[in-house]
Amino acid sequence: MSMQWKGVMPAVTTKFTNDDELDLKAFEINIKAQLEAGVHGIVLGGTLGEASTLLDEEKRKLTTTTVDLVKGKVPVLINIAEQTTKAAIEAAQKAEMDGAKGLMMLPPMRYKSGDKETVAYFKAVANNTSLPIMVYNNPVDYKVEVTLPMFDELLKCTNIEAVKESTRDITNVTRIKNAFGNRLKIMTGVDTLALESLLMGADGWIAGLVCAFPAETVAIYELQKAGRIQEAIEIYRWFLPLLELDINPKLVQNIKLAEVYTGIGTENVRPPRLPLEGLERNHVKQVIESSLKNRPVLPNYKNL
Repeated sequence: MSMQWKGVMPAVTTKFTNDDELDLKAFEINIKAQLEAGVHGIVLGGTLGEASTLLDEEKRKLTTTTVDLVKGKVPVLINIAEQTTKAAIEAAQKAEMDGAKGLMMLPPMRYKSGDKETVAYFKAVANNTSLPIMVYNNPVDYKVEVTLPMFDELLKCTNIEAVKESTRDITNVTRIKNAFGNRLKIMTGVDTLALESLLMGADGWIAGLVCAFPAETVAIYELQKAGRIQEAIEIYRWFLPLLELDINPKLVQNIKLAEVYTGIGTENVRPPRLPLEGLERNHVKQVIESSLKNRPVLPNYKNL
C-alpha cells in the first residue's frame, strides 16, 4: 500500500490495564470503532499515545497488533520521538519490519537542535528507511520549528512526503502550498484549527478527539471535501468545546475520559500521569456531558 496523505488519521491513545500492562482488548475496541467510522490511517505512539512512557517492545507490539487488526484497509504509522539519531534510525527500521507503512517524526527529544542539526537528523533517518515520512512540526510544544528553507533541503529526500502542521499559524498552509505545491502534503495537527486548515488546502487531519468521537471527526472531513461546508461548520461548532480538550497539558487524561463516555476506551494512564480529579475532572466531565446531550445526527457522510 502506497502512503496516501489525506483524510482523518487518529493519533490513537494507548490502552493500559489496571496493572499497567498494554490492554490490547480495549485497544482493539477503539481501533475497530475508528475503522467503522471510516478513518484513513492509524497513528501510533504519538503524544496522545503516551510515547515517552512506552518501552520499545510495547511500541512494536502495538504496531504488529494494529497491522493485524486493520488487515490492509488503512496504513499504520508509528511515531518516532527519540533522543539520538542512532535510536531514531533503529526505530524506523523496526517499524518497517513490523509492518508499518509510514512514520511520523519529531525533532530530537530533550536536546533543542539547531536548524542544521534538525535537518541532518531527519535526513539521516530518511536515508536509512524506505518508509514515507511525515515531519511533525510543532514548535509550540517541542521548541524546534522546521522552516520553509529547512523543508526545501529535506525534500531532497524523496521519502519525506508530508508535514504534520502544528505551528498554530494557519497561514502556513498557504505558505507551504505556495512553496512546494503538492510535493509536501499537509496534515493539520491542531484539532481547534482543523476545519479552517482543511478549507485552506490541508490534505488531511491528524486528530485527537477522534479517539472518542470518530464518526463526527470523519464527517467533518468528508462534508468539507464534498463542498457541503455549512454542514461541516455546524458539526464543528458543536465539536469545538470537546476539541479544546486536546489543547491542554492534560490532553491524554481528557481524551481518555471522553473515550470512557463513548464506550470505546478506558481511563487508565501510565504514571507519572494520573487520572483527572477534583475541579479539573468536574470541568472535563461537564464539557463531555453537555456535548453528548446535544450530539448531532450525522448525515450519510460515507457515501458523499
